Amino acid sequence: MNTSNINPDAGQQPDQSLFRDQDERMEVVGLDIGTTKVVAIIGRKNQFGKVEVLGYGKAPNTRGVRNGVVVNLTETVKAINEAVKKAEYNAKIRIKKVVVGIAGQHIRSIQTSEYIMRENPEEIITYDEIEKLINQVKRISVEPGEKIIHALPQEFKVDEEGNIPEMPVGMAGTRLEANFHVVVGKVASIQNLIRCVKMANLEVVDITLEPLASAESVLIEEEKEAGTVLVDIGGGTTDIAIFKNNIIRHTAIIPYGGNIITKDLVNGIHILESRAERLKTEFGSAWPAENSDTEIVAVEGLPGRPPVEISMKHIARIIKARVEEIIQLVNIEIKRYQEMTNDPVLLGGIVLTGGGSELKHLPQLVNLITGLYTRVGKPIQHLAGGTEEDLISPIYATAVGLLLKGLADKRNYEYYEYEDELKAKDEQIKEVKEEEPEAKQEKIKEKKSENLQEKRKNRLYQALMDFLKKLE
Repeated sequence: MNTSNINPDAGQQPDQSLFRDQDERMEVVGLDIGTTKVVAIIGRKNQFGKVEVLGYGKAPNTRGVRNGVVVNLTETVKAINEAVKKAEYNAKIRIKKVVVGIAGQHIRSIQTSEYIMRENPEEIITYDEIEKLINQVKRISVEPGEKIIHALPQEFKVDEEGNIPEMPVGMAGTRLEANFHVVVGKVASIQNLIRCVKMANLEVVDITLEPLASAESVLIEEEKEAGTVLVDIGGGTTDIAIFKNNIIRHTAIIPYGGNIITKDLVNGIHILESRAERLKTEFGSAWPAENSDTEIVAVEGLPGRPPVEISMKHIARIIKARVEEIIQLVNIEIKRYQEMTNDPVLLGGIVLTGGGSELKHLPQLVNLITGLYTRVGKPIQHLAGGTEEDLISPIYATAVGLLLKGLADKRNYEYYEYEDELKAKDEQIKEVKEEEPEAKQEKIKEKKSENLQEKRKNRLYQALMDFLKKLE
């Protein structure tokens, strides 16, 4: 399988007869619509429960989304189409349904608790009752123009027994209660996101908060239990999700990302944005002390003008100033969580992901400012062996996480292949059974014909014998 990011629009169009439709029973598409790019990944579970990527595509999206919010539908649809077309070409699959990520400064979270009174306290609690409780939370009042995206249960309480971390299925009681982390977003922003997907002739299966998706792909269970801050630094936003005891505790969206660092370089060095972005990714660092004033980079200037020469230390100083601001805002959210829960211990520290996390020496700066152990998270633990190296990058953490969210309730392809094989055999047996009466009738007709011919032979023989007797 070729999963390189080629452009099927360039040159000859692919032969559509080689494509098949997406098998919705086992194949899921994660669609990450970001401020700088759109990523589409199609995959399925293998026999070991790992994610087998069938194809992926990436397309630039520099004008369609701003700070995580769609501002230009036409440009965003164009980017979606390009990314999806690349994924389809690589997988030879026509994509129909997608799991979409959502972020942006319009997202906020609230804490609330709800309960239901059970009709039959002696009977055990079922999943249906928990679903009823969750649906009740989804009907709580929010600000005008807002909509609930997620109602995520935290600790449960059954009568007087509280702090139950798992769903209390199998317990019994009169009152079922739970604390909830509720994620809310602006209706207009959500509708614009869905509208873009529909305009690209795709159907939205589910919408997931992007930091939750990223956490799914890069955090291990021990980190979620010990207490970890997931920081996803994207092009337009920095998304935060805090976990403790395997439960989501806090989420936040900071309306600054890698693009604001690029803009600082544009203003500080007086170069074009495209060249500033390349300068950041190739030579950028968040730790000026690692560079000397004698290390000089020549950046191409405007046409007809000489190159701009600048020291790598100066580049790092510009980057560090803006990165420090973003990290300080992350630190404020961490302190807010700690004050709200009276729980200062986060043994898992901070896990950085997203395209911005690839900045050199960023973990050291984050550790210095927050005092927390810091590492860069890559979406590797759930991917099957043999996955392309490009995909094992923080850039794809959200898209892989969306894929994982969609595959959570899917079975692996071998199950469906076996199921299809059984169905095919059942159809063959059914066809044979349906043909049996006709076959029997045919055999009866043949038997009757044979009997009739035998009788005729016997009659002829008897007539001949009678004739011979008369001659005697």
